[in-house]
Amino acid sequence: MLFDPNLVCAPVFCRQTEGKTPAAFPPAPLAAVLVSSGRAALTAAGEPVLLTAGDLLLAAGVPVEAAPLEQSHLLAAGFSGMAADAAAAGLSAPLVSNCEVCPLAAQLLGELSDVLQRGAPAGTAEAGALCYHILCALAGADTAVPRLPPLVADAVLAIRQNYAGLYGVEELSAQLGVSKSHLVRVFSAAMGMGPGQYLTAVRIDAAKALLARRDYPLEVVATLCGFSGANYLCKVFKKHTGLTPAAFRAQNADAAHGGALSELEQALYT
Repeated sequence: MLFDPNLVCAPVFCRQTEGKTPAAFPPAPLAAVLVSSGRAALTAAGEPVLLTAGDLLLAAGVPVEAAPLEQSHLLAAGFSGMAADAAAAGLSAPLVSNCEVCPLAAQLLGELSDVLQRGAPAGTAEAGALCYHILCALAGADTAVPRLPPLVADAVLAIRQNYAGLYGVEELSAQLGVSKSHLVRVFSAAMGMGPGQYLTAVRIDAAKALLARRDYPLEVVATLCGFSGANYLCKVFKKHTGLTPAAFRAQNADAAHGGALSELEQALYT
């Protein structure tokens, strides 16, 4: 072999997600997350942005969290190697763009996913060549999508960081120093749903994660997710998912259990 293709460009990860379940993508020298359908709030380097179908986010060296706001399909890949390092050097902050300015990126990301799914090792020349072509396609990316208004970005972060402790939109608006009506108006215009709806959606997603990964009683799940009690959790969960918490837990019985305890879990159990 004349040279190691991994030195030029290689995939660190490549994942597809579908539905409304939140996803977290690990740090990579360069990462690209494409929203191919639906809408999702993505957070990288502490700044949330709203992406719709056809938008993509580029980030360097930071984890990326995705919270779909509706049924969505996301395709994410991380890259390493000299080409990825060179591309990342041009990013002073996460970049939001649109596939209209780099139309081949979506197709190539899909091809990379297919190659890795059929069992080709990430370090093969085929995977490395695709990664390099993806970076070349992304070279035309430019900021073409407006970021969330500062108030909405602050509200999204506050909700995601303290969904278990927030009493509601009134407390949230007070924390942000604005009136409830102003927050609801600005948040709804940017996100397509009110802050109360978004808070409930985040709590439901947190409950799904706990039900799938932990064996906690429903009263504990309710406390950890910000619901007033097990009965209210069951009512809201069934309304939003069509399933009772018990049925959801049964459907996800094969999900990987365990993982690090959150700060709130540690406070309850230590």
